[in-house]
Amino acid sequence: MTATTGLDLTAYTGTYTIDPAHTQIGFVARHAMVTKVRGTFDDFDGTVAFDAANPAATAVRVTIQAAGINTRNNQRDEHLRSNDFLAMEEHPQITFVSTGFRMTGDESFDLTGDLTIRGVTNTITIPFTFEGASADPFGNTRLGFEGSVAINRKDYGVSWNAALETGGFLISDKIVLEFEVSAIKNA
Repeated sequence: MTATTGLDLTAYTGTYTIDPAHTQIGFVARHAMVTKVRGTFDDFDGTVAFDAANPAATAVRVTIQAAGINTRNNQRDEHLRSNDFLAMEEHPQITFVSTGFRMTGDESFDLTGDLTIRGVTNTITIPFTFEGASADPFGNTRLGFEGSVAINRKDYGVSWNAALETGGFLISDKIVLEFEVSAIKNA
């Protein structure tokens, strides 16, 4: 996304709405120390405001409904919504509000912001790759991004676990958040 690639950033100035039908916000956790469990958040919305004249002023806001967690297992999903994990009744939303944007390469950038889970806010930096821009069949300008970041769930008060007889714990502290984003430019 820099001028060194011949990419004209001015074409991307504007406000975008994250398209939930073509965006995935997911996570990965190690389970029983032998495998990984993947899940998604299926109910979210977000906006991106980008100004090519001042890329550092980029503003991103995402709101995820905790009830939309989906690991393809209803019993596990209900447990994740409970006070042992997301405490959905008291904290129905997970939010991310950007506080910084920095280009790190021709088509890569770091997005820094405040992630709030269970009412606990921590600053994280997510490395992203710009995947491209296109006009869709409906005449909308779309931008694509992919990124991921590892967080420690205990930093957000999510500390429930169970010891395994063979040693170790049922669920890893490290959770990888994954983002595949399609954003549509607002008219």
